Amino acid sequence: MRIREWQDVLEDVTERDVDPEDWRAVAGDRASGVGEDMYLAHPRAGVFFLKTYAKNPFEVRGVGSRVARKVDDEIGSFLPERDSGGRFAVQSPPEDEEQAETVGKRLETVLETHADAPTRPQDLFDDVMDAIESPAFGPMEYDQYDRPDELEDLSERFEEADELLNSELEDLIETDEVDRGFM
Repeated sequence: MRIREWQDVLEDVTERDVDPEDWRAVAGDRASGVGEDMYLAHPRAGVFFLKTYAKNPFEVRGVGSRVARKVDDEIGSFLPERDSGGRFAVQSPPEDEEQAETVGKRLETVLETHADAPTRPQDLFDDVMDAIESPAFGPMEYDQYDRPDELEDLSERFEEADELLNSELEDLIETDEVDRGFM
């Protein structure tokens, strides 16, 4: 397992040549300390594990790694179904002004179409992600105040990776002195 900066891991996710809508995510608070844990998974791309924290309101720091080459039945049982409520997306900015205009026009068309027809929120989300060419999106189980049960299950499944990434993240937190409170 190779530990890298969290943004490098997300870049690896965005560069995968897989169906973007087949990604799944589970995220929530870390079991101990500041920050959040997140698993991103795709049947063909594997499972990626990120641990991040906000150094300040403008900067997120963290570490991550690819922890599995594929999603087996056990791992898949911890991931949200396609029609579950929450959603996530990983986005890359347009490469130039021409691409930004093209994406903007496609997005406008999608929104006009959905305004005229009754659709489910998930359908609008999926169509918007297609229009803006998101490289990874899908359902997400997330709790901003706690840890979803699925996150606990995945942490137990990847216990060694959890411990290694926790150690690396704690080093970052200590170096940045984020663990110190304000008085």
